Parts: sequence; structure tokens; C-alpha cells
Amino acid sequence: MTALPASLQSHRVRQRAETRDSIRSVSEGRVTWEPIRSLWLTSMALGAVVGGIACFSWSGVALFVTSTALALLLGHSVGMHRKLIHDSFACPKWLEYLLVYCGVQVGLAGPIGLVRTHDLRDYAQRLPHCHDYLAHRRGFLLDAWWQLHCELRLRAPPRIEIESRIADDGFYRFLQRTWMLQHLPWALAFFAIGGWSWVFWGVCARVTAGVFGHWLIGYFAHNHGGMHHEVRGANVQGRNVRFVSLLTMGECWHNNHHAFPGSSKLGLYPGEWDPGWWFLRGCERLGLVRELRLPEHLPAREELHCIDTPPPRATAATPLADARLRAKPMHSA
Repeated sequence: MTALPASLQSHRVRQRAETRDSIRSVSEGRVTWEPIRSLWLTSMALGAVVGGIACFSWSGVALFVTSTALALLLGHSVGMHRKLIHDSFACPKWLEYLLVYCGVQVGLAGPIGLVRTHDLRDYAQRLPHCHDYLAHRRGFLLDAWWQLHCELRLRAPPRIEIESRIADDGFYRFLQRTWMLQHLPWALAFFAIGGWSWVFWGVCARVTAGVFGHWLIGYFAHNHGGMHHEVRGANVQGRNVRFVSLLTMGECWHNNHHAFPGSSKLGLYPGEWDPGWWFLRGCERLGLVRELRLPEHLPAREELHCIDTPPPRATAATPLADARLRAKPMHSA
């Protein structure tokens, strides 16, 4: 195959020497049922639906809304995605640990497992071809079955080299081993305070909404929605899914993220609400966060092209510089 774009030369995913090319390493494989993952989600969904109805209470619903919003904002969007995976800002280690711990409460995976899953998919989507599982390319129902209950077993998977700050961190290794058990202390605390209603709504419904919602947004963000940018040569383009910015904490601006994955801000254009960015700016004012990376801080990226009209000029709220974007597209680390 042709040489990899420069943006993939420093990626965590590495082609194995025995594999003939990078495309084959992420395109040849089979999707198989993963029992632990499947039973985990099924049990949580049954608890949410059956238990949530049988033990309904408005306090339980309020707990569900609050805990889900906090887990998605602090944990998944800011902690797991913008900090752990992309390291797009700096903060004290205690705050990083707290944010990543909140990310575990979403119920998707442990921190190291989530980095591996994210980076394999990110690498594969930037190549000219990859397996349909990694591209969300199949129909709605089949993709739901694949993503929620199965795993992809590649014939010759590439290496994923996770840096020491994550792979050798004792706290992250502990969370990786015990990520399912991390919901148990909260279940016991909720039971002591609000009984079974709080358990079903505060744990089962929260995990079900987090896991199912993550897949649902991922499906639409790779198949339907608007685009400001195109990554030429990539077999999958990110899409911006409007009207769910508050529900996703800004993660719905996926075309922006494909264009500038190293940016701590995802809602780059006027009207693109980004609660994760609002939180980071608030923490910056409090002195808890620093070195927020934006698109203009990232190296140029030859394969990135603008396909609509960017804002007329860069501002604090809209950091894209029109002249620079047209002259030389930007790239993340």
C-alpha cells in the first residue's frame, strides 16, 4: 500500500512486521459474540427496564438524570476522551484520576481497554479500507448487535503501544481489572439511601443509557450528519450530529473531532454547543486546568481539507483561522 499519512506515523497503533500492509491488518477478521460484554449489558438493561418500572420513583429518575449527566460530562467526554486518550489539556494528577474514575462509571470498559478500542478504530478509519465493524458500515440493527454484544477478532491485528503514563499507572491498571466491580459500592450506597429504586435507576439505567447511547451516537456520527471537513484517503468520515450536543456533552461534533482529534474543544463553529469545553474553561479559570490545545496549536495535516466556508475570522469562541485553514490544513498530534 502507499505510505501512511504523517498523522499516523506517531499513532499508538503499529503495523506488525509480519503483516504485509496496514489495510489487511484492520480489514481481515470475524465478528464473534462476546459473552461477558453481552451479559453485562443485558443484565443492566433488564435491571433498568424491569426493576426501574417495578420500583419506580421520581427520586430514582432524578438520580438517573444527575448521575448519567455527571458520568458522561466529567467521565467520558472530559476524562476518558479529551484527557486520557488525546491528552488535550494538562491538570493535576488527582483531578485526572477523578475524571477517569467517573469515566469508568459510564460502564463501557476500563481505562486501558477503552484506549485500545478507541485507537484501533481511529487508526482503521483513517486508512483507505477497514473492516465494516470498525467503520459502523452495516445496517442499524446489525451494527447494534455487533457493537453492543460482539467483538472483532482480526486475523493479524496490529500492535497497540500505549505509553507508560497509562499502561504502567497502578491506578489505571487497578481500574482496568475491576471496572465492573466499581459500580458495586455505588449500588450499596444507593440501596442504603433510596432502596432498590435508586439501585435500578442510579446504576442499571445509568449504565444502560451510557453504553447504548455511546453506540447510538457513534453509529450516526459515522453515517449521517453534516461535515465541515474531509480527511482525504480515509475510508470513514466523521459527521456532526446536531441537536444532541447537550445530551452528548459535545461529543456529537464528530466531524470536527476527525479533523482535529488533538483539540480539547469539539464544538468549533458558531452554534455548536460543547459542555465539555465549557467545563474545561471553567476549570481553567479556577487554575485546575491549563494548556488547552486548540486546532491552531496542532501541526499541519495534508490530507485534511475544508469543504464548506469556515468562520470569517478566529475568535476566542471560534478558534479556526480562515486564511490558515485554506492555505495549509491543520493536524493533531
